This record gives sequence, structure tokens and C-alpha cells, in this order.
Amino acid sequence: MDNHEIDYRIIGEELQCVEVELDPQETVIAEAGSLMHMDDTVEMRTIFGDGSNQDQGIFGKFLSAGKRVLTGESLFLTAYTNQGFGKRHVTFAAPYPGKVVPFDLASQGGKIICQKEAFLCAAKGVAVGIEFQRRIGVGLFGGEGFIMQKLEGDGMAFVHAGGTIIEKELSSTDVLRVDTGCLVAFTQTVDYNIEMVKGVRNAFFGGEGLFLATLRGPGKVWIQSMPFSRLADKIISAAPKMGGKRKGEGSILGSLGDLLDGDNRI
Repeated sequence: MDNHEIDYRIIGEELQCVEVELDPQETVIAEAGSLMHMDDTVEMRTIFGDGSNQDQGIFGKFLSAGKRVLTGESLFLTAYTNQGFGKRHVTFAAPYPGKVVPFDLASQGGKIICQKEAFLCAAKGVAVGIEFQRRIGVGLFGGEGFIMQKLEGDGMAFVHAGGTIIEKELSSTDVLRVDTGCLVAFTQTVDYNIEMVKGVRNAFFGGEGLFLATLRGPGKVWIQSMPFSRLADKIISAAPKMGGKRKGEGSILGSLGDLLDGDNRI
């Protein structure tokens, strides 16, 4: 194996974190700002590049770091290495309510394609890069643009997604249609495309947007029940508006509805 072999445990239910156990000289890489806590002999080092063990040279490191920026990540990754003699632990926290999804890349064909900003941490040697969507329709209407993240290697990698995570195993004859925002990740054997929602009323009044993601097997697909964009929209719609008033969500009564439900700020 080219990657460091790390042990781990996922802690929590709704706001999960992942605790990684490091043997002496083992290293885990993580997205900047994801650290929760670490033991005393674990040393952190900011690195350029994609996290792999390859000697990329300074130009290669700038190129791979620049690619990460295109997926919404920072220029830098942070490497955490156990410099002690016994086992030590480092824990990384999810940025919003949801689940941490572990991927054993060796058992997934060495590559996972996932939504932008999903990466949390991985064993040293896993390359964190970008995956370009070759179909124009997918790039324009697929919800993730032309660029997605890819995780390559033969070690453990961890991504974060919102709400509950469902894993689907698709055969070569299976087709799965998914809300574009709910797609978390899929294996490289899955064919990813988009299709327009059928029916004018469905498209404009169904509340699901104009397009759905279409995934054809064989392979695995991971789906989230609460995309962060949907969560953010709900928070914004429920937040107090300018002048101390809030939106009467789902109510045609407006300010009268605020009085009836106990909010007298009208």
C-alpha cells in the first residue's frame, strides 16, 4: 500500500467527528480548520499540494493546490504526524449537522468522486484533486458546476455531508434519479448525467427544480438528506427580517399569522 494505514472511530450522531488513531510516524492529512483536538506528541505541519506522497516539485504543488481552490477548498492542507512512541489520536469535526462518511479507497476502485467542499481528512498518500465534468449539461445544471472533488489512493478517506446518508448499490441495469443537491459521492464506474423534470407543472411548481441527476450503474452512490444549501435557505427564511419582522413561512396570513402563533412583533 502507498497510503498510511490508519485506524479510526466516528463519534456522535447529528454533529459527528472522526477520531483517527496514529501509530508512530503515521500521518493523516486534513482540510484546514477541521481540527477538534489532538494528543501531545502529534505534530501539525501545513503542506502544499494534494496530500499524496509523490514528489511533485514546486510547480506541481502549486498546480495541485490551485486545483483545490477551484473546488472551494483552501490552498493548504494540514498534516498531523505522531512523533511519539505509542499510539496517539487526533480528532476532526464536521462543519455542520450531518454525517462523516468513511471510504476505504482500496475497496472502491482507488477513486471516489464527491461534491465540492466535502473532504474532511484522509490517510497520508491520498490525493485530493478535481474531477471535470465532460458533459456541458452536467456542468451547467448538475448543481456542482463543471468541477467536483476526487479522492484517489488506496487508504482511508473521510467526507462530510448533511443529514442522513444513504448508500445505494447500483447494478449495470439500474438507474437512480436524485435531486442534484442531495448527491454526495459515487464510484468512478457510475455514469453521471442530468435530465430535465418531465411536465411543465412538475418543473415549475413541483419545488424540485428543473433538473435531476441521473446515475447509471454499476457502482455505488451516496446520497444526503439535507444539503447544506437547503439548510442555509431554511435558516435564512426563518431569520428575523429588517425592522424586526420575520417571514411568515408557509402562511398566507402574514402578520396576522404571527399574532396567532405567538409572535407579536408586527
